Amino acid sequence: MEIIEQFSQSKGAERASEDGVVVTADYAAVIDGSTSKSRHQFRPWTSNGRLAMQIVSKYVRHASANLSCQQFCKGVTEAVRRHYHFWQRQRLTQHPEDRLTASAVVFSRVRREVWMIGDCQCLIGGELYENPKPSEADLAARRAAIIEASPQPWDHFLQHDTAREAILPHMVETMQGQNRSYAVIDGFPIPLQHVRVIPLSFQPFDLVLASDGYPWLCPTLSESEERLRWQREHDPLCIGRYKATKGFLHGQEAFDDRSYLRLRV
Repeated sequence: MEIIEQFSQSKGAERASEDGVVVTADYAAVIDGSTSKSRHQFRPWTSNGRLAMQIVSKYVRHASANLSCQQFCKGVTEAVRRHYHFWQRQRLTQHPEDRLTASAVVFSRVRREVWMIGDCQCLIGGELYENPKPSEADLAARRAAIIEASPQPWDHFLQHDTAREAILPHMVETMQGQNRSYAVIDGFPIPLQHVRVIPLSFQPFDLVLASDGYPWLCPTLSESEERLRWQREHDPLCIGRYKATKGFLHGQEAFDDRSYLRLRV
């Protein structure tokens, strides 16, 4: 397993990234901590998404080499769950928006498999694989429709994205499907039928693992960054061909944290 390119960057200088990249002798992973949709905060000095990413990163660094996907999912779930007090767990059962939540795309060297848990993406031999949330496209389309129908100038939404605020209650509502109709890492049992497992043959592959901060994932980092720059210049609101639940706010170089890892495996 050879690292060819590795990059991780926050969407803006004012906050620490909720993305992380981990490479060990046995695993390679890109982890995307979910931005909190509620006011509940587990640690006053860091965001819920960053804390979730750090917990998952630590678990990957110390994971046994020959774990199956099922064993990995069970172990990483317990790692997050240990950060919940007993009295919190009942509330978190009813309010998934308050949980420590992350997505991850993981390559297991021993198993020769890629595991996609939550909203992430990868390229295997140049072929794109995605695992989006089932409601994400509908929510992005709803946000785009609000912006297009608004009498406000589009620059207004780059300063203060009231269209995202309008769909936020719907985003929280769809989170009731978390680890029911779709999989994430959040300290609650992960339904394996919603984890995408991609077996690799033993021929050499160029493998790219990435968070969803890249709207167009390409075989090289420079190409992916160039497509991101194109998106910012031509459609900073992300309401055109590529629709998202947020755009490039003023002062931010990207609409989301982003991480890119290219390996030869």
